[in-house]
Amino acid sequence: MSLNAPARLPRPGKDVYRFALGSAALSDSRQPSCLEPEKGRRDRRNRRQWSQGRSGGPQEPEAAPEASAGGHARGGGRGMAAVWQQVLAVDARYNAYRTPTFPQFRTQYIRRRSQLLRENAKAGHPPALRRQYLRLRGQLLGQRYGPLSEPGSARAYSNSIVRSSRTTLDRMEDFEDDPRALGARGHRRSVSRGSYQLQAQMNRAVYEDRPPGSVVPTSAAEASRAMAGDTSLSENYAFAGMYHVFDQHVDEAVPRVRFANDDRHRLACCSLDGSISLCQLVPAPPTVLRVLRGHTRGVSDFAWSLSNDILVSTSLDATMRIWASEDGRCIREIPDPDGAELLCCTFQPVNNNLTVVGNAKHNVHVMNISTGKKVKGGSSKLTGRVLALSFDAPGRLLWAGDDRGSVFSFLFDMATGKLTKAKRLVVHEGSPVTSISARSWVSREARDPSLLINACLNKLLLYRVVDNEGTLQLKRSFPIEQSSHPVRSIFCPLMSFRQGACVVTGSEDMCVHFFDVERAAKAAVNKLQGHSAPVLDVSFNCDESLLASSDASGMVIVWRREQK
Repeated sequence: MSLNAPARLPRPGKDVYRFALGSAALSDSRQPSCLEPEKGRRDRRNRRQWSQGRSGGPQEPEAAPEASAGGHARGGGRGMAAVWQQVLAVDARYNAYRTPTFPQFRTQYIRRRSQLLRENAKAGHPPALRRQYLRLRGQLLGQRYGPLSEPGSARAYSNSIVRSSRTTLDRMEDFEDDPRALGARGHRRSVSRGSYQLQAQMNRAVYEDRPPGSVVPTSAAEASRAMAGDTSLSENYAFAGMYHVFDQHVDEAVPRVRFANDDRHRLACCSLDGSISLCQLVPAPPTVLRVLRGHTRGVSDFAWSLSNDILVSTSLDATMRIWASEDGRCIREIPDPDGAELLCCTFQPVNNNLTVVGNAKHNVHVMNISTGKKVKGGSSKLTGRVLALSFDAPGRLLWAGDDRGSVFSFLFDMATGKLTKAKRLVVHEGSPVTSISARSWVSREARDPSLLINACLNKLLLYRVVDNEGTLQLKRSFPIEQSSHPVRSIFCPLMSFRQGACVVTGSEDMCVHFFDVERAAKAAVNKLQGHSAPVLDVSFNCDESLLASSDASGMVIVWRREQK
């Protein structure tokens, strides 16, 4: 950042997102950093060492009472970003350069900054003063540390990975009564309890008979409320601030971030710089364990296997890769059967030997990752570029969304991997479907099989699944900002031990939004601010104590939920 830099950090151009929104292939995407000329890397390294090692000069301003934290810095018709949010984003971008010998201070610093800026947001300082503070803050940080030119997160390696064995309740209710559903390696596998149609009919009858605002009168609901102590959804999704900021992919979008399955402290994210980062959050300080390199173009999506021992990734270089998470080895590279850019992927939830991928030539393919070959009968064509995939919990229904605004359901043959096209829903003609998330139950009180969809309509859409073929019925929508970016959303992983049920989504207003799907009015539960670019993806860890969010500028923020 130069001394004359604008007050707000630049956002990546729309060309970065052409892979998701249906235009031509990325022709101007940047090469991975490992391919950059040695001289450029050496120059940047020297500048950074010089800026960290120098003495004297202007000191970095700390969180002073004058730090204005409210108001708006942008005009225009769309929502405006609060200045305190932009200040915090600038601080986060420079955070990796602070105290190189005391990395634990960086997390404490950014959390304290977040707290003070939030408090000062209520002071009501004039907008001109707020913008002036932001401009001066950026200038002083640039003068103190030099321009931001390379990723700064520590790339330390560690062999200790603290994992949790807790299984989320969302995955438990499908097999808790069936001991045969336990996999051979000790992994729980989902087993269907009946048809969607029967379940949906029963649910509708219950909903029609109950008074407005009440919950489903089941013993499970009563037990969950007793365990929650009648705390509200807002109280349970209050966040105390940032836990850590990762910026190793700075200046390139991070379209996907995911916690490992049933794991509180292991996180991975992929980037359009062509790499995947595996991160460890404990012991402190959080570190980047390893960076997986091999794709020659941007990584569009990735998925953890059920046992977390492998990852599968898809890339704009028309290949998928299988990685060993323990040591970062690339086990296998599999070219797309059509030679097209691969845009999304997901594991079959019961048989992780099968992976489904979607490509830019409108095709869905079921791939056997052991043989590297396409499954016979496991291909189907959509109306547009395939941007999103999601299985139901038992793995018998697959949904796929494309950039023409359609969502297709497929029946998946568990024995052969064959796909049979069942239903098609046009969400909105010409609006790219960028995210699909399936859930068997939303909460103990809301037992509808549901689908959560982002479709560039400035709305988050919640659908009810009404039959065995994946027919969808719109239940409700929530206002967000999404018109051009590949934004994703999720259901909260735990079955709710409280009244209500929550979903979380990214947004182009640079915020993370929480909504209560059962609240008739004022569904917004919480909003997290701190990103300086559109938030593309969100991911909870297994016990909902941490939430990770990634944005279009390459920053990943891990948020800590407030402990009651």
